[in-house]
Amino acid sequence: MSDSVPQTPSPQGEVPEPEVPVDAVPAYDLAAPAPLNVPRTPTGNADIDAQLDRLADADHLATDGHVEVYEDVHRGLRDALTALDARPEPPAPPPTRHPTTTPQRGPSGHTF
Repeated sequence: MSDSVPQTPSPQGEVPEPEVPVDAVPAYDLAAPAPLNVPRTPTGNADIDAQLDRLADADHLATDGHVEVYEDVHRGLRDALTALDARPEPPAPPPTRHPTTTPQRGPSGHTF
């Protein structure tokens, strides 16, 4: 059951337009770009976080401008990840022998 009252036609046969409450009208232009407000959680890597923050630039652009931002961010993320893979790790120290230990030789002369 509906609480609304059915509109009755005027004597000319027209149904009046329903009134829209002022607070129901959006405070911004629906056709204008609007932020998506997608949360971005920091990763702890400054290069990666800078690229993710760059995504906010798309919030103020029309849809056709998003591609340029997304491609730029993708390129930056790829470069940052490639740099992580390219960093050499410090060389492992060579195995050390305790100076007081001498190799043991078996009956056939092999060292243990």
